[in-house]
Amino acid sequence: MKKMLLMFTLLLTLSFAETEFAEPKPSMEHPRKFVFPITKWNRDEINHILGSANNVIKFYGVDNTEVVIVAYSQGINALLKHRDNNIRKRVKSLMTYDVEFIACGNTMRTLKIDKKELLDGVEVVTAGIVELIERQLRGYIYIRP
Repeated sequence: MKKMLLMFTLLLTLSFAETEFAEPKPSMEHPRKFVFPITKWNRDEINHILGSANNVIKFYGVDNTEVVIVAYSQGINALLKHRDNNIRKRVKSLMTYDVEFIACGNTMRTLKIDKKELLDGVEVVTAGIVELIERQLRGYIYIRP
């Protein structure tokens, strides 16, 4: 019985091990920087990406993170005013935590999307894929949940 109790305690302890931060530890001076792509108009996938962004902000703290979400191809639909109301609310909520939302200008030209169709606060760049590359070269971690 003692052995089973000891084994249970050990398993319980291991299942709640804390994440050890790499140096330098996350701070305002050394924020953790993440870039997420949205490439498809799939509500489940988009909600997963938005939830993942929210989770890293909650874990590290809003002052210790820089989060960027780049939408291109059919994923740009997540940043349109007239699309899904629930996704729009989640995007606006993340913007209050200084999450940057970026739309691909090439996609906008191809799909004939005008900037005024985008949610307020969305930035437009020439090419979303190039933005992902450049952010990674500037130290952002590419996350594809």
